[in-house]
Amino acid sequence: MATTGNRKDPYRGFNFRVEINNITVGAFSDVSGLSSDGDIVEFCDAARHLHIRKLTGLRKFSNITLKRGYTENRELWNWRNNTVNSILDRRNGTIVLMDEERNDVLHWEFEGGWPHKIDGPTFNTKGNDVAIENVELVVESLILKEASV
Repeated sequence: MATTGNRKDPYRGFNFRVEINNITVGAFSDVSGLSSDGDIVEFCDAARHLHIRKLTGLRKFSNITLKRGYTENRELWNWRNNTVNSILDRRNGTIVLMDEERNDVLHWEFEGGWPHKIDGPTFNTKGNDVAIENVELVVESLILKEASV
């Protein structure tokens, strides 16, 4: 009988946690925006090449959006109020992906984050949905790392 080796299933998208320094982080239902891109700088060195050369330019990182159910915790709103009141309050954090046994496997580490936008819940008398707050964080860098064992 042939063996197929160890099977490696993809990680599940619901096993994650959010860590932000100086904030007691609750359970978030959604995290999005873990992406990076950059500018392309084109130039022609006609003396050596007869084609366009492409170099890496400025790196850009998307805003990270966090969603969670409303509780009495106002730490994210307080952090946003610091920004509104021109108090420089940039923080670092990590989005941690876990495997089925809840072991850390991957870390998306961001630096220089601050809340650019915060949305309160949408209320509707026709449903029984949880009241959700959305926070959009601007970040200066985002690095994907394997979890330390």
